[in-house]
This record gives sequence, structure tokens and C-alpha cells, in this order.
Amino acid sequence: MADPSSYRPRPGEIPDSPGVYRFRDEHRRVIYVGKAKSLRQRLANYFQDLTNLHPRTRTMVTTAASVEWTVVSTEVEALQLEYSWIKEFDPRFNVKYRDDKSYPYLAVTMNEEFPRVQVMRGHKRKGVRYFGPYSHAWAIRDTVDLLLRVFPVRTCSAGVFKNAARTGRPCLLGYIGKCSAPCVGRVSEDEHRELADEFCDFMAGRTGTYIRRLEQRMTEAAENMEYERAARLRDDIGALKKAMEKNAVVLADATDADLIAVAEDELEAAVQIFHVRGGRVRGQRGWVTDKVEEITTGALVEHALQQLYGEEKGDSVPKEVLVPALPDPVEPVQQWLADRRGANVSLRIPQRGDKKALMETVERNAQQALALHKTKRASDLTTRSRALEEIAEALDLDSAPLRIECYDISHLQGDDVVASMVVFEDGLQRKSEYRRFQIKGFEGQDDVRSMHEVITRRFRRYLAEKEKTGEWADGEDALTEEDGRPKKFAYPPQLVVVDGGRPQVAAAKKALDGLGIDDVAVCGLAKRLEEVWLPDDEDPVVLPRTSEGLYLLQRVRDEAHRFAITYQRTKRAKRFRSSPLDDVPGLGDTRRQALLKHFGSLKKLRSATIDQICEVPGIGRKTAETIAVALAQAAPAAPAVNTATGEIMEEEPGTMGSSGEPVTTGAPDERRGQET
Repeated sequence: MADPSSYRPRPGEIPDSPGVYRFRDEHRRVIYVGKAKSLRQRLANYFQDLTNLHPRTRTMVTTAASVEWTVVSTEVEALQLEYSWIKEFDPRFNVKYRDDKSYPYLAVTMNEEFPRVQVMRGHKRKGVRYFGPYSHAWAIRDTVDLLLRVFPVRTCSAGVFKNAARTGRPCLLGYIGKCSAPCVGRVSEDEHRELADEFCDFMAGRTGTYIRRLEQRMTEAAENMEYERAARLRDDIGALKKAMEKNAVVLADATDADLIAVAEDELEAAVQIFHVRGGRVRGQRGWVTDKVEEITTGALVEHALQQLYGEEKGDSVPKEVLVPALPDPVEPVQQWLADRRGANVSLRIPQRGDKKALMETVERNAQQALALHKTKRASDLTTRSRALEEIAEALDLDSAPLRIECYDISHLQGDDVVASMVVFEDGLQRKSEYRRFQIKGFEGQDDVRSMHEVITRRFRRYLAEKEKTGEWADGEDALTEEDGRPKKFAYPPQLVVVDGGRPQVAAAKKALDGLGIDDVAVCGLAKRLEEVWLPDDEDPVVLPRTSEGLYLLQRVRDEAHRFAITYQRTKRAKRFRSSPLDDVPGLGDTRRQALLKHFGSLKKLRSATIDQICEVPGIGRKTAETIAVALAQAAPAAPAVNTATGEIMEEEPGTMGSSGEPVTTGAPDERRGQET
């Protein structure tokens, strides 16, 4: 590991001008390429105290052994040179978009004597017109099959073409009218090229003019009583319209645009692009990348633009590009795109209307692509096994944690405090083991005390189950006598993960120690830097960015957060929908919120006197009397009491008190996450 101060340039050496810089390792390999408006200011950020750097940036500067730069005239030149060097050197610390699959294009080989229509993949070739990309090759073949009736362009390979020319007999498509058969001289080279040009014009979106021309010819043929020709033109028009229907109109103004959306988390990002031509979605593609550096959404968009248009020129770059966030600064990127196109390019964020709605669709596709990418990784047995082994090694566990439980706290400014428990076994979700907790022991935003309470309640139940059997619940002992289903807290985890840093980890460890449990490991995962905290360590454990163990911990933490916040929102919505205060005449939202904020809960408000209610700003005595009467009429039945602990248990459907038995009310998809 190199010390950045050993290769830091001397003061005054770095110019204060636009340029591109390269970090090299000890073997002179380029490991990072970047651009800057001011090289001096940008490079100074790398040579500061290592503790102030992002962990991934810190890894890069300690891996490097030297830095060099090239001065350019403008930021646009810097952008172009950065793209060229990234393509040339393939630096390991730069963002690299990799296709989540190989996308096929509809290609027309205009560089050949007799242009050919075919499906192409891979790098683009000079002199070939490309349309797409498409999601599936069969979609291209279906479209071509419809269009060959109107534009009988050659589709055969070079070998078939030469063999037909040698024998003087065309292929089957030539006999059925789906090829103009230039191989046997039915059309000249110029006539065939004109057909290919018309085919390209139609695919480029100039469809209305050509269909109107065919309709005019059909009318003229019918007037001249050339009914067979008119019928053939009618069928041609029908084929073209059917081909057009395969691409639904999404933008009514026949816009040519590319829409780019990004879905990201701390470690990875997915990019989806919709190509809209003539108001229709003509193609779609997507990438997934590892975030090997600290990077904003705008920077991800900039890298995606470089990847998408770096080798494109002319009409391949549309006049409008819609993005979720603008690069900073945006002017050099716009100028670079304009240079590629040869005309102005609008780079902007859609705010309203059809374009905003279509962008939301692209964003959903990006989110699904990222989720699918994660699912593929999680479904691989070898990957899961390696992840568990990496976790065991990093946390110094005796064996791989086959059962992992993760806890998260959720609330809204201290109200409706809830917690979630999610379970992963062998690296996969066990939704039947999910649990939900209500926190009622105190008020306010105190995640640490909430975490302590949740861990205490969960493992107190485990000890109760263990006491019944005299040992760990296993086999038939872990099943209930009534229905044969697993007992609620019969199995202990090998690892407890909490969503948070040192305070939450310390609270969880204290709860376990208080119950005398010393054979369950505890760790925390902090969101911002994805650091793993252990109870007795001053510094966090930083797993490598490519670690499958870190990826699994992240999935566990995110699932616990999702489950907790879903429950919290459900409770909040239920509380606001069914509050007795809704029926008090003359009491609006503002004063209802003031009442709840003053007393902290509806329960405390119900037990307050009229004089105490009058203390709330904006509440007079008459209104206070009305509120008291309304709450008295809506008072619930006497609460149930747990005979074992003396704790009051809520009887609200779908909820439980501190130690009551879980119930299975609620929506079917949430029943497995029972409340405790």
C-alpha cells in the first residue's frame, strides 16, 4: 500500500487549467482516469488526510504510485480525451457499464453493392445503418417479415447470393415476392439501393409520408380499374400499419429522443435507455455497473452518455436526451453531444406531461433491472456459500452464520415507533419467520432504546421456548401441538445484524448480555459508508467493495428497512383514518395535529382533563368539552392483561403489546411478518 504523499506533486507543478489526469500503480498500469475544469483544485482533493476520503477513493490513492496529467484547451476536449483513455486503458477504478445482455440490432449494410437487411450484434461497423437495439431477435425478424412485402430488400448471406447468381435461380423469397432478386438481375443496383433507402427511411420514423403515397397510388389504381394492383397496394399498406403497431406511440409530437434512467444503491447502479424515434419506442437497452468510486447520479449519467454516444455520430445522436439528473457542469457535455450530432442537442430533466410519464416507465425498468441483477446473484448456491464464509471470516465467527436475523427501527418524528425482524437462512429469505414489533415503552426518537427493547423481547421469548424443552428447540420440539407449524421464536440465529452503527450495536449486545446469551454474534451495518461495526471494536470492519459477504449483509439490512417502513406507514395510515378526533365538529387537521403533538398519543389525550386539553394552543373550553365527550363515546373496551408479566396488551386488530401472542390478521402478503 503506497503513501499518497510519496508521489504528491510539488506545489505549483499542477496547472490551474482544464485537463485529464491518470493515476498509475507501481507497475505503471493506469488504474483511474478523470477530467477536471481545474486540475490543481481537483487533484488537491486526492492528497488530503486519508480519513477524510471516501473508502473507495482511499483505496484508489493508496493503490496508485504516481499521477500524471494532460492539459487541454476546453472542458469539451477534456471530456473527449477522458472517454478515449478510458476505452484505451480500461482502468479498474473507473465506472464501467457492462451490458446485462447482448442486444441485437436491425442492420442494413449500405456499404455493400447490394445492401442486405439482417440481425447484428456486437460492435458497429462503418457504413452500416443500425436500428434498435431490440430486446429480442425474434422481434426484429417479425418486423422485417412484414416490411419485406413492401420493401423487398435482399436478406440472404453472401454465399447464398453468389450461388443464386451462378445458377440463375433466386431463393424462395425471390419466388414469393419478398425479395427483388438482384442476384438474377430482376432489379438493377440503383433500383435495389433505392428500395434499401426507403426501408431505412421507414425504420427511421418517416412513415406517414410513405403510407400516404401508397394510399394515393391505391386510389389511382382503383380509378383506373387496376383492381389487382390496388388490392396489392392495400395489402402493402396493411402490412406497414401492422409493423407500426408493434411500436406504440408514446409521444404525440413525433419526438426523437433518448430517455436515460438510473437505479442505484451504495454498491451498484443500473442504467436503462429507451430510444424513441418518431414518437415511438424503437429500442431499449440497459447496463449494470459496480460503483468503484464515490459518485453522484449526475456523474453516472455523464458516464452513461459517454458509453452511449462515444462512437456515435450524426442521426444516431438524437436532438433531445432526457435524464434523471444533469452532469455538473452540464455545458461541456451538451457541447460534446452537439459535436457528435453536428447540431444542437437538448439535455434536460423532464418536468411534466408525456415525457415525464415515459421517464417514470424507464425508471421502473431500471429498478427492475437492478433487482433482477441482485436476484441472480442471490440465487446462486456457490455465491451464497462464499458470502457466508466471507462474513464468518470478517467477523471472526467459528462457523458460517446459516441463520441471520436483522432488526430495524422505523418511526415518524418519534410517533408510531415500530421495529422489524427479517430472517435469512442459507443466504435466502425466510418470510415465514419475519416478525413486527410495536415499541410502547417510551416516547420520542430513541432508536438505541428501541433496539434494546426489541432484542430483549425477541430473545426473552426464545429463552421461554428453550426453558419448555430444556434445550434448543429442534425437530418435533420446535413445532406447535395445534397445527404442527414452527413456534414463533424457537430457533436462535448465529448472527444478529442491526441497522445502524456503534450505538445500536452496543444496545443489542447489552440486551443479549442482560439475558445471559453469549453464543449469538452481533454486528451493525451503517448505511452511509457500508461499514460493519462490532460491539467491542473502536473501528469498523470495512469489507472489500466486491465482497459477496458485504452484498449479502446489504440485502439483509435493506429488507429489514423495507419491512419496517411498510409496517410503520400502515400503522400511521390506520391511525389517521380511524381517529375519534375525525368526528369532532369544527376540529381541523391543524388542531388535531396540535393535540397529538401536545399529548404524544391518543391514549394520553383520552385520559386528560378538560382543563388540560384547554392548555393546547387554539383549543377553547367549549371545544375541549366536545373533544372529551367524543373520546369518551369512542373509548375502547377494557384492555387485556398478560397474566405472566402484568403488561397491558393492545386489542387493536393486527397489533400486539410487548409480550402478547402474535396474530395473523392483515393482508395475506403481510401475514408472515406477524406483529409481536
